[in-house]
This record gives sequence, structure tokens and C-alpha cells, in this order.
Amino acid sequence: MPSPAESAPAGAEVGASDERPLALLLVGPTAAGKTAVALELAARLPIEIISADSRYLYRGLDIGTAKPSPAEQAAVPHHLIDVTTPDQPWSLAQFQSAALAALAGVQARGRLPVLVGGTGQYVRAVAEGWRLPPGDPAGVTRAALERQLAEAGLPALVARLREVDPASAARVDLRNPRRVIRALEVVITTGASFIAQRGRHPPPYRFVWTGLTLPRPELYARIDARIDAMLAAGLVDEVRRLAAQGYTWDLPAMSAVGYRQIGAYLRGETDLPGAVQAIRRATRQLVRRQANWFKRSDPAIGWFLAETGAAAKLAGFLRQRADADSRLTQT
Repeated sequence: MPSPAESAPAGAEVGASDERPLALLLVGPTAAGKTAVALELAARLPIEIISADSRYLYRGLDIGTAKPSPAEQAAVPHHLIDVTTPDQPWSLAQFQSAALAALAGVQARGRLPVLVGGTGQYVRAVAEGWRLPPGDPAGVTRAALERQLAEAGLPALVARLREVDPASAARVDLRNPRRVIRALEVVITTGASFIAQRGRHPPPYRFVWTGLTLPRPELYARIDARIDAMLAAGLVDEVRRLAAQGYTWDLPAMSAVGYRQIGAYLRGETDLPGAVQAIRRATRQLVRRQANWFKRSDPAIGWFLAETGAAAKLAGFLRQRADADSRLTQT
């Protein structure tokens, strides 16, 4: 990732000719400190926070997601946190629709929407105006594909996708069962290629991209400290409680980093030190995937070191590029 922004990066400037309302994006890898900086930013600008973290959607996934605390959520209005249960996963289209509705609500209240998160696909779907193809509302097709996955394995689904939608097979991550199932679901229910239906249209907001970054060794040290804190706060008990409530291990929420590895420990497939080591390894892999996602948006992102004073620098950066937006001159 680039060094901290000293001037407006390409794609981040907003001009007077663009009358769309302003919104801020704050992205970056897990454990970079996005939540803390967003909360500090609220002391300087009249903002509301819209979460773009796929794991924050789920009620009950608190410790292992480093979700903002109830006190933090009360201090600054937050949106799209605890909106569904682990057995009712949201699609990307659902998130995009809800995020746009939240953005409109914040704008109507005369405040600045700040979309905060590390789930690159979520952020880009909103900021880049993705046209998301429809799915199967009743879930019948998806259920059948999931049964085929369980019975015949991923290679069988990949082969089917290559046969019915070769264009999507050439671009979808064929190692990811959910991506393969989604592409098949769309082509089966609509008769048209999944990729062909994924267009873009201009989003209704002027998004200023900003991000937090740290040298990789410092970020890994933060990750290790965070994992230790999660364990001390009761991560094992949280996962045990979710399993006792009937949430199965194959749910997307229960396969998130931390929950999947502690689940293996609870099922007797590994010991706790082994599970912890697996969490550290998986989190580092997540950081690398996030870096790849955000690299696609460079040079549109103005990067700032996640250090003391980052919120003040971020506020100043935004004010300079806000075309005298009245919300940014109130404080």
C-alpha cells in the first residue's frame, strides 16, 4: 500500500461541477484501527458510520469480529451492525441496497456518511455502483446447488459452470464454493451469464476514498495482540454459545476467521493452541487478500498511517476536498 496521502490522489478529488452529495470511504486491513479512527473523526466532523464489514451484520458475533462496543455505537450513530442472524446471511445485493438506504438517511439528516470497513467487495459494490444480478428469491436453486456441492464436491460444480457459463468460469474464483454457486444460481434462474449481468452505473454520491495502513510487521503485531485480547474476553465461550443456539458450522458466519478455527477446537479436531495458531495464520492471509482488493482501487485511495493524529489528518484532508460542504464547516 502507498505511503500516507500528502495530496489528493487521482480519483479522490471532488469538483464543484459534481452536485452529488459527498460521502467518505474509510478502508484498510483488519486491525488497522478503522473503528477507532472513525470514532475520533466524529469528534471533528458531524458524521454517522455505516459499517462495510460483512461479519458485523450478524447478531451474536461480537468478540471474534472486534465489533464496536455498545458504548461506542451509542456515542456515534452506527448502521448495518447486528441486522441479521447467523442463519440468515445477506447477499451482496442486500447489503448494497441497505447501505444506499443508510447513506440516504444520513444525508437527509444533514450529516456526513462514512462507510467504514475492510470487506472490499462490499465497499466497491456501493462506491462503484455495481449492477448486481438477481438471484433465486425462494432459494430453491441455491439449495439444490448446495446439495450437489455436498454430494459431488466443488469440481463437479466448476465443471457445470464451465459448461453453462464459460465467461463467468473464466473470471470467478473457482476455489470459492460460494462464488461458484452464486454464478450458477444466476445463470440457471435468469438464463443469462452471471458476469454479463454485472455492470456498473454512476453511484449517487461523490465518494472520497481514504484508507489506513501500517507496515506489515506492525500490523501483524496488532493482529496477535487482538487475538490474545479476544481469547481473554471469552471468544471460546462465544463460539460455544452460538453452536448451542443451533447455528451450524457450515454457515458463512460460523466459517468466518476465528469462528471456524475455534469450532474445530470445540469439535475435538485440534487443541486450543493449534486453533489459535490457525487463527493467526488465517488472519494474515485475510490481510493479504484485503491488500489485493484495495490495490485495485489505487490510486483512488488517499492512505494515512494508522497512528496518533490520523483522524485529524483525515478530517483536514476531507475538508480540503469537500467544495465547502456545509457539513464540514460546522466544526
